[in-house]
Amino acid sequence: SNLSSTRQQHTATELSNGRILLAGGQSSVVLASSELFDPAATNSLPAASLATARRLHTATLLSNGKVLVAGGMGSSVALSSAELYDPAANVWSPAGSLATARQLHTATLLPDGKVLVAGGLGAAALSTSELYDPASNTWTASGSLATARQLHTASLLASGKVLVTGGLDADILNSSEIYDPATGLWTGA
Repeated sequence: SNLSSTRQQHTATELSNGRILLAGGQSSVVLASSELFDPAATNSLPAASLATARRLHTATLLSNGKVLVAGGMGSSVALSSAELYDPAANVWSPAGSLATARQLHTATLLPDGKVLVAGGLGAAALSTSELYDPASNTWTASGSLATARQLHTASLLASGKVLVTGGLDADILNSSEIYDPATGLWTGA
């Protein structure tokens, strides 16, 4: 089956009900549209549109079933805005803004329900990280990576720590770092 929109550089997030939320991306322009794909019925249904058209953002399913979309690229600049999608009501609402506009970053749901956003690209590759707290709908600064990086990966470990690997700064990176939520600090892996 086909999607209702052509899109690339979007996110696809599995919701609690098994549907997939496709949000933003780019077709001939940067998209604010989103749609719900139902794998059981193999069809796509329109969903509410984002307030801000964006691509190269992250989307994280929160413990409460909502989806946090953060950062990305608008038509020509990195974004600091974030939005929450409520699948039950099919509405987007504003989330607190990131302190640093970023795209090509990672977002990892931590065991305590907070979301760690790390690295990415602003005016240059970023070493900063931020924590989103769904209870207060706010972001706070966390520790900085030793190496600025974009296009990296982030993996939640069984210990609750987050492993960040590779990516790109001025060159392709072969380094990795571990984030400890208990201290808010990054160490070499």
